[in-house]
Amino acid sequence: MKKHIISLLVIVLILFSEVVYAAEEEKETVDVEEIVEEIEQASSTSVDTPNINSRAAIVIERNSQIPIYEKNSNERRKMASTTKIMTSIIVVERGNLEETVIVSKKAGGTGGSRLGLKAGDKVKVKDLLYGLMLCSGNDAAVALAEHIGGSVENFAELMNKKAEELGLKNTHFVTPHGLDEEEHYTTAYELATLTNYALNIPEIAKIVRTERYTVWINGYAKEIRNTNELLGYLDGVYGVKTGFTNGANRCLVTAVKRGDLDIICVVLGADTKKYRTKDSIQLIEYAFKNYEIVPMEESIEKAFHYWKAQNEKRIKVFKGMQSYPNLVLDKIPYSIYPLKKGQKDKVKIEIESIKEIEAPVEKQLEIGKLTIKAEGKELFQVNILTENEIARKNIWDYFKENIITITKNPLLDIF
Repeated sequence: MKKHIISLLVIVLILFSEVVYAAEEEKETVDVEEIVEEIEQASSTSVDTPNINSRAAIVIERNSQIPIYEKNSNERRKMASTTKIMTSIIVVERGNLEETVIVSKKAGGTGGSRLGLKAGDKVKVKDLLYGLMLCSGNDAAVALAEHIGGSVENFAELMNKKAEELGLKNTHFVTPHGLDEEEHYTTAYELATLTNYALNIPEIAKIVRTERYTVWINGYAKEIRNTNELLGYLDGVYGVKTGFTNGANRCLVTAVKRGDLDIICVVLGADTKKYRTKDSIQLIEYAFKNYEIVPMEESIEKAFHYWKAQNEKRIKVFKGMQSYPNLVLDKIPYSIYPLKKGQKDKVKIEIESIKEIEAPVEKQLEIGKLTIKAEGKELFQVNILTENEIARKNIWDYFKENIITITKNPLLDIF
């Protein structure tokens, strides 16, 4: 009787583990080509703002990080295996990809989506990274966390420290794999920001665009495939990461480049894998059919130099050692900008500044603004600054100035 009770408890624990760890999309398949065809038939050359199933989403242009589309983009949500984008950052920045890792019992026993590791296995960090990002191995995540951080907890501290460095105020990590935890969350916007950072790391950019890879475990080869259903099927896709848990639902981060336009699309909390795929494709096609990249830097600099030539000598410095300030333009925040097609010829640049200032004048003092608008809507501003300090005149400066004036006055030359 006791044996039967023990067996029953073991079965219950196994079933419970399956619920908690929620495998990564393995049982649900989608036909990407069919979804693409469905969307193309429903749309014309221009796409209206998509109505999507996902609870939160964003599309950003990578170079400017300007949002093209947003839905609940600042809402805190569980992120599932998209967590592994941060895990890969920590591993690449702090680890040696050629080191060998001996898999612990804890790592080998981690459930959910797996690379297929067991305690005692020997695997290189590089192969674990591919297992982490391609087949979304939770076991690989724990093995890497223990190798780099000494423990999952210490590794999470490294993840949170990096999030703080990147200015992510609504992101917090508890695990390296993303299995549901109450204090493990991000937002669509911050996940896009994190992804943009990750894609600037060559090793990570190479891994996430890989469709198939052979890892070596204990000297034996094992071929793995990327879980990203859009990679290799949708034009321009070059990563990044899928995700699924019961708490997070279906998640997908996608990087796409066509021509000059380079975007990151994030969808979080889709009800099914098909919705996740469809939402992502709709948002991607919306971006590319409706937006274009507009160069900004050259036009801004030309406008400033023309304005400066006309106005620099009209700004008076009272009581200063210099009568007029030397003006420079602050750093232009966006050298290029994503605009809706047709807005390029409607971009306007407005410049305003103060007319007078009293010394002393600080270096880099803001005395005006250059505002860039499109169809009356402000896009961004650039500050106009003083190039150098201007000291205030003292009594001796006035005295010397008056002596020079008297000396040069020909009416006083009577001898």
